[in-house]
Amino acid sequence: MFTGEYRHTVDDKGRLAVPSRFRAQLDGGAVVSRWIDDCLAIHTRAGWADLETKVAALPLTDASARLFSRSIFARASEVELDRQGRILLPSYLREGIRLATEAVVLGARDHAEIWVPATWAEYGRAMDDPQTFAQAIQGLGI
Repeated sequence: MFTGEYRHTVDDKGRLAVPSRFRAQLDGGAVVSRWIDDCLAIHTRAGWADLETKVAALPLTDASARLFSRSIFARASEVELDRQGRILLPSYLREGIRLATEAVVLGARDHAEIWVPATWAEYGRAMDDPQTFAQAIQGLGI
């Protein structure tokens, strides 16, 4: 499981250090893709395979399913950890979310996410209000 929030830099070659707590889960490689809410997702290979299976089960006639599939799979890249525990983020992924030299890497249960710090801060402020948060999770059965 991926948990926690970490701040890391992105070097001039586009390499990002993966939090040490996440490295063992990604040791066999990973897939980085565009994700929901203007961030990137880091999936384990097994997690990516699970997502592929779920998307393959969606009906081709559903426009939303086609949109999701194209958005996620066309903007994905297989990555490997280097000796320093970094992954290389392709420029098209960095540019897609306007990621420069600073990143927030956070755990999101079955995957990790990479956020631009200002975008993450704005998202967090939206959920800081207890009433807004309660309304957002209403009906989830939690």
